[in-house]
Amino acid sequence: MERFKNYINGQWVEPKSNTYFKNINPADISDIVGEFPESGQDDVNDAVAAAKEAFKKWKNVPAPKRGDLLRKVGDIFARRKDEIARIMTREMGKPVFETKGDIQEAIDTAYYAGSETRRLFGYNAPSEMNDKMNMSFRTPIGVVGVITAFNFPIAVPSWKILPAIAAGNTVVYKPSKDVPYAGVMFAEVMEEAGIPPGVFNVVLGKGYMGNMIVEHPDVKVIGFTGSTGIGVKLGEIGGRLNKRVSLEMGGKNPQIVMPDANMDLAIDGVLWGAFGTTGQRCTATSRLILHKDIYEDFIGKLKERVEKLRLGPGLEPETEVGPVIHEAQLNTCDEYCKIALGEGARLVTGGYRVTEGLYANGYFWKPTIFADVTRDMRLFQEEVFGPVLAISKADSFEHAIELANGVDFGLSSSIYTRNVNQAFAAINMIEAGITYINAPTIGAEAHMPFGGVKGTGNGHREGGWTVFDIFTEWKTVYIDFSDKLQRAQIDNY
Repeated sequence: MERFKNYINGQWVEPKSNTYFKNINPADISDIVGEFPESGQDDVNDAVAAAKEAFKKWKNVPAPKRGDLLRKVGDIFARRKDEIARIMTREMGKPVFETKGDIQEAIDTAYYAGSETRRLFGYNAPSEMNDKMNMSFRTPIGVVGVITAFNFPIAVPSWKILPAIAAGNTVVYKPSKDVPYAGVMFAEVMEEAGIPPGVFNVVLGKGYMGNMIVEHPDVKVIGFTGSTGIGVKLGEIGGRLNKRVSLEMGGKNPQIVMPDANMDLAIDGVLWGAFGTTGQRCTATSRLILHKDIYEDFIGKLKERVEKLRLGPGLEPETEVGPVIHEAQLNTCDEYCKIALGEGARLVTGGYRVTEGLYANGYFWKPTIFADVTRDMRLFQEEVFGPVLAISKADSFEHAIELANGVDFGLSSSIYTRNVNQAFAAINMIEAGITYINAPTIGAEAHMPFGGVKGTGNGHREGGWTVFDIFTEWKTVYIDFSDKLQRAQIDNY
């Protein structure tokens, strides 16, 4: 069994505790991917110290030169895409065609962030006084702690790590305990690209390490993607310590389908949105809101398509839906299905663990649909993070919007309609950071802002130009060449 190490200050090092944990293939629990460091405070301290020291030089490297290295990162990810994708699938379960897409997002982000190093624009403004200039520009902040979930092991960390480094910061990265190998591969790529020692560090371990990173006095910024419960706790710590914390948390994303929609397209959309990545996406279509005029007909057609989805190990070429990440997630799916039945929802299909044959050693949950889900039901309100879809009936367009907005989350949303007026009204009325028209709730692009409102996030946006608002500070400069004292903020009028 292969044993892996942390990556600190450009070196592969064993954890100070000399203890390790096993990483298991969710499609076959007899397959041990490897043993990974059970790191602790001493390891975090070493990584932060390395990042703090490296920041002294890295912040002064011209931004376009930093971009040159990031484009190399993109090139290496592209060259290693097939290899890394298969390792990721073995580690976290989703089919290889999805893990390849995961890596492509990192490639896109590397090229985009690299190019943006030539566009880290500031702002100039006229002074209110003679012979004086006003300007402002972005500056890096320092050591950034990055903590991410398992479902996009390369893409999501790339959204944080690469822009942070492009902006002149250094990074200490803790991947999810369920995908430590992806963290190792990320470090391998960064090392090969020539990212200097200490600029990027990976410390592997379990969940409690997140607190160690957030609470470390030399970590100035936190980028987090994960559950709402954990994110809120980290946000509380960051607030107490006066640190910038970017939180990307849960979702309960609706797809609305109106009677005039292209029904085949809408079915394709909800299939991909609800059951891609086995429903384990923050942007997953977990709620389907159907107009009453198409309700039963649409459910019947969707049921037929869902029951044909090929469930299986992600490394099998025919697989469309892989396993959930671990046994605890199986139990969560089971619990919510029982709750839904108890509250009166109608089970359309699925609702059970699959255990026969090649599924015997894996965490496979049958893609599940519940209909007649009302706003007061927990399945309507709470994130399952699995292949469980809740369908609700809307009496009108206005009612559909009301249902879409009737949860504590606001990440992604979708409406299928040919009515341009309703489409634009939905854009204005839906409470979400992202809205798709005639497309599923998933499919964010690297050069556009990504994030949500309400319980989904705390106001920051990853992706696109907005991500640099997380990882930079503004410095304002006044240049007075009048050769005399000019008193600002005095009544000169």
